[in-house]
Amino acid sequence: MKRNSILLTWAAISFYWISTVSAQSVSGPIPVTADSVPFLAADRNLEPMDLKKYGYVEEEFIVSGQANVYDWAADGTVTVKTSGAPYGTRILIRRPADAARFSGNVVVELLNSVRRFDWAWMWGYAHDHILENGDAWIGLEMPGGVQGLKKFNPLRYAAVSFPNPTPATPCGTGANATPSESEEGLRWDMITQVGALLKSNMPSRPLARFRVEALFLTTGQSPDLMTYINAIHPRANLENGKPVYDGYLIKQPGNPARINQCATVPGASDPRRLIRKTNVPVIAVLAQGEVVDALPWRRADSDDTSDKFRLYEIAGASHIDGAAYLGLPSLQDQAASGATPQGNEAWPLTSKCDPDIPLTALPVMSYAFNAAFDNLEKWARNGTPAPRAPLIELKDGAVALDQFGNGLGGVRSPYVDVPVATYTTTSPGPSTCRELGHKISFDAARMSALYSSDKVYADKVSQSVDRLLRDRWLTAADGKRIKEGK
Repeated sequence: MKRNSILLTWAAISFYWISTVSAQSVSGPIPVTADSVPFLAADRNLEPMDLKKYGYVEEEFIVSGQANVYDWAADGTVTVKTSGAPYGTRILIRRPADAARFSGNVVVELLNSVRRFDWAWMWGYAHDHILENGDAWIGLEMPGGVQGLKKFNPLRYAAVSFPNPTPATPCGTGANATPSESEEGLRWDMITQVGALLKSNMPSRPLARFRVEALFLTTGQSPDLMTYINAIHPRANLENGKPVYDGYLIKQPGNPARINQCATVPGASDPRRLIRKTNVPVIAVLAQGEVVDALPWRRADSDDTSDKFRLYEIAGASHIDGAAYLGLPSLQDQAASGATPQGNEAWPLTSKCDPDIPLTALPVMSYAFNAAFDNLEKWARNGTPAPRAPLIELKDGAVALDQFGNGLGGVRSPYVDVPVATYTTTSPGPSTCRELGHKISFDAARMSALYSSDKVYADKVSQSVDRLLRDRWLTAADGKRIKEGK
């Protein structure tokens, strides 16, 4: 692969509190050899994927620059704590090989590092839509995954770093008295700068042959996106005055992250916890199993130009299912990053549930994210507001269930509207089991009472799909998959 090095001047982006920031450099695509491969490469995931079969290629770049560290007051005021500190990150790109297939959409995912290595949750959920739509996907390195990268390949990732610009200054006393070697607060400007880079006209930038028309930021179960939307988005614009990111898709709204390594997470009554009004579309997606815990973040939908917001609560869905684990690196690469792999390919968790269950294969959340991305794109690019959905119904502080044991209200699917099972959103057992659902299939007698023949069942499913397609709760590709029984 050809290796390029370019400089991106700060003129491409502006913050109203900053006058100058040093230039940014980009190196790549980074060569792939037998001894040096990208961490989280698609063909080395827990379930390997051959991107060539989809007409896609994968590339990796190293981006370095200078960023500020910020403070964030309870009234929402953002100030510069330390300015112009260096950082280095990496971006992993999956894009159409043929520029003519490119949709113009770029999905930027903040890689999850809950296991101390990179995990692409949203790629696991929504890769079908991304690939079929001709979108580009970018996995963006966050500070929590850096140590794992360097363990995996210290030479390839030597430049990836978020060093503490004030290493001699402790955060406080006691446990905070020891200064940290890294500063996670550098990630906010990094996220903005990478977005500006992708939209720039630099001839050697990543996606240089592609016309980037819309940039969407997402992540899987990470508080970083909440902080970015609330604290950073209003203050980060391109030179033309338009926002760097054209829309956001949030999985499970929750507490925002602390803005720097010495800050605290906003507390229960802190106004910074609420999703603020935003001038680009924001869609928040919640599984049924997440609704009760996320009640503090429930808020009204809005079409106002300064507050474009939708909340989708997905009936029958658990917090996590098998799709998310498709975005995990292989067990071998997990170990090479210094982690102790959990479980095995079929059950990538430390503990089994009791009784034992398989990872849920119910694709409800994948279909929901696919439709949410499709609606987000139409809203941001064409001005077509996303559809509104009723919220999950509650009774006595719990999710209200229908006669089949499935949730009432929310975004529907044929799985709950034409049921063949009860879809629980939690399972007995240790650790993650409470976040995993399982399926309790109806017996033959109940199936016969509900559907007198296979044709009657198939017709009801088809009618449900057609209704969901009309109301934009399914993409055409997913509707076809359901009708074909895939």
